[in-house]
Amino acid sequence: MADNSVLVGMSGGVDSSVAAALLLEQGYGVTGCTMHLFGNDALGVGQESTCCSLSDVEDARRVCWKLGIAHYVLNFKEQFRREVMQDFAESYLRGETPNPCIRCNGELKFGAMLHRAAELGLDYVATGHYARIEKAGGRYLLKKAADGQKDQTYFLYNLTQAQLAHTLMPLGGLTKEEVRQIAEQHGFLNAKKGDSQDICFVPDGDYGAFIERFTGQTCPPGDFIDRDGNVLGRHRGHIRYTLGQRKGLEIALGQRAYVTAKDPERNTVTLGGNEELFSDGLEARGLNLIACDRLDGPTRCTVKIRHSRQEAPATAVQTGERTLEVRFDQPQRAVTPGQAVVLYSDEVVLGGATIDRAIQR
Repeated sequence: MADNSVLVGMSGGVDSSVAAALLLEQGYGVTGCTMHLFGNDALGVGQESTCCSLSDVEDARRVCWKLGIAHYVLNFKEQFRREVMQDFAESYLRGETPNPCIRCNGELKFGAMLHRAAELGLDYVATGHYARIEKAGGRYLLKKAADGQKDQTYFLYNLTQAQLAHTLMPLGGLTKEEVRQIAEQHGFLNAKKGDSQDICFVPDGDYGAFIERFTGQTCPPGDFIDRDGNVLGRHRGHIRYTLGQRKGLEIALGQRAYVTAKDPERNTVTLGGNEELFSDGLEARGLNLIACDRLDGPTRCTVKIRHSRQEAPATAVQTGERTLEVRFDQPQRAVTPGQAVVLYSDEVVLGGATIDRAIQR
């Protein structure tokens, strides 16, 4: 094992720091790196990212110094801007609610970083993700982490067999508490550092302002309408709303109202009752399968339509080379275009896709 070498993506947080320490203890030749993804000009005046900041780079560098391994900062600003930030903005303008972390994993962490590792003559990349990779029957499987509260497989469904073959995830069998204990045993200063909760390039959570600044386009106010087309009031631009949203609507209707639909071409946002948010199924695009090459006929599974949601029993049918239809056993709330639907068989990730639209029976 001593001949195996790995490039560990280190964000400055406790998870990636412990991942590097564990791999070093397991006999790998470890090199640390921090990806430089964007400059402060992308964030706006007076804002600071909750990750990838200069302090995070210093935290990662200090851990590498303590472990006695090399540390590099890799400049992926152009790739990140093109593959993640631009995709995020364009998706919102189409009326979707994208998940940029999934895109970043596939294109940057296990794409560009893996390519850089190969250029450096290293065998693997590794991260502090909570997930497990196992090989079975000549195929690499992605499996849930031992810590169900921290499992991150939802964000990793788009990894390919080639990427999984050269990826290590040493935290998959640990709990967060165990990871922090290991960090304290090593004397890492970031042992108690909190987890980042925000989208890194929108630290204030104002997606609308970021999109307008990034694209140079203004999304003007428009009409709130009900499902019959009656005008209820004015909104601040459709990019500032997502399906299922109740807070921040700034409109009084005498009863609870939720965003039930958006029409970017007409710049309308439809409001309705909670019961209008439930759907019987969905259609999805960009299907990536991990556990198999193709779904042969209707496949029983459980699905997640958001990372924070519980898995729901469903039947999935592959309708084309990269398209998917899912029928839920019970209607699901706020099936949101742009989000991911991830398919599971017990602990194994079958695959996933990007939601196109909700469907009714």
